[in-house]
Amino acid sequence: MTAQTTNGQNGSTGGAGHHTLYMVGAIVLAFLVAWLFPHFAASLEMGGEIFLRLLTMVVVPLVMASVMSGILGLGDVRKLGRPGAAAVGYYLSTTILAVVVGVIMVNLIRPGVGFEPPQHEQAAVEVADGALVLDGEMRDSSANPRQSDPRDWVEVTIDGEPYFLPAYEGVKTEPDIGTIFQGLVLMLFSDNLLHSMVDMQLLPLIVFSIIFAGMLTTMGERGKTLTTLLVSINEALLSFVMLLMRFAPLGIFCLVTSRFGEAFAAGEFVTQLKQLSWYVATVLGGLGIHFFLVLPGLLWFFTKRNPYQFIRQMSDALLTAFSTASSSATLPVTMECAEAKAGVSKQSTEFVLPLGATINMDGTALYEAAAAIFIAQIYAGVNPDFEFGLVQQVVIAVTATLAAIGAAGIPEAGLVTMLIVLNAVGLPIEYLPLILPVDWFLDRFRTATNAFGDSVGSAIVDRTFPVPTAAA
Repeated sequence: MTAQTTNGQNGSTGGAGHHTLYMVGAIVLAFLVAWLFPHFAASLEMGGEIFLRLLTMVVVPLVMASVMSGILGLGDVRKLGRPGAAAVGYYLSTTILAVVVGVIMVNLIRPGVGFEPPQHEQAAVEVADGALVLDGEMRDSSANPRQSDPRDWVEVTIDGEPYFLPAYEGVKTEPDIGTIFQGLVLMLFSDNLLHSMVDMQLLPLIVFSIIFAGMLTTMGERGKTLTTLLVSINEALLSFVMLLMRFAPLGIFCLVTSRFGEAFAAGEFVTQLKQLSWYVATVLGGLGIHFFLVLPGLLWFFTKRNPYQFIRQMSDALLTAFSTASSSATLPVTMECAEAKAGVSKQSTEFVLPLGATINMDGTALYEAAAAIFIAQIYAGVNPDFEFGLVQQVVIAVTATLAAIGAAGIPEAGLVTMLIVLNAVGLPIEYLPLILPVDWFLDRFRTATNAFGDSVGSAIVDRTFPVPTAAA
């Protein structure tokens, strides 16, 4: 198995390098087209949406088949204990580290001090039936191309601009840590497996896949036919992903061009960036430290691998994450890159990466902590009676960590979990619209950080898996 992986990796290096250059060129060209021809760029939305849907389409079957295949490859389900504990420990540790980086950055730069929010940005915000309502407007978004089920999304309007936000049943007007933790535990289990598949609720699907595959390992010859079928399905799905990647540069070009074209066509993107420049710099600076220093440091410490060569090997997945702003949609590409280019074992990619795409949200955690303290700094300038000290920052850090774990791996899911973080320390959610104009932009960087954190985790946890025997 090891020899096959190595040969495949070496044999594809040249083609993979050219493919990455095509993807980088597609993003650069997309920026130029969106800037020079913003109205034309919007017409490419359908092409980008087709590529995104094709990636998303394969996520659920790939997650279930890959997790089952990974468990079956162990031979004895009891061998999962050490890698499982290592994966969960890694994800919790890096999420906490990301939050600490975010808190330090926002306290050093202090982007909210002296910031005067425009009056029209202070929209009336409330939470009703688990959905976000701004200025009294909330309506089902059946036309939203991201999801077919309107229950999953609500459309809110700020200054005449629509924003699609995922409905989040756990959001209450005054959530506490206990409520959040209870919600996270319940997320592990589903009362309807088919409904979880439709809604792309990956955690209960992963739990079911682990239990089901573990049961198959105890059935001996009786489970051999089903075992062979599941492994074959997984191989076929990975081949499908590799086929999709041939068209990735075109899909990425359409995705990035259409999204930035809309922003440039509105004529406010540059102005909004200038208004929130210190906030944007704070978030990007924190993400950069975590991406280029913290995660590479952990990779080198535990595996002694060259972390920047590893970044190059994972570049296709990182560029896809930036383009789609979706950890879930990027998962198939991350798995393909980790195994075929980075040489991570099949066992690790099939178990660690699906779990990471669901619970490991380093970039989201960092962003939510920084955004909440940014809003607190603004509010402290408006309300002298508001006290915001070390205790409140610790509460934000803990809440951001839990909320990030519960955030869905879909675009802009962090916005709704931000409500939990703000309410935890009594911050007015009326200030949430302040960060919306640049959230979609920052979302791409934090998604790339999430994907890189997952891939580093797969390489680190890989060392805890038992070495396959010649018979296996």
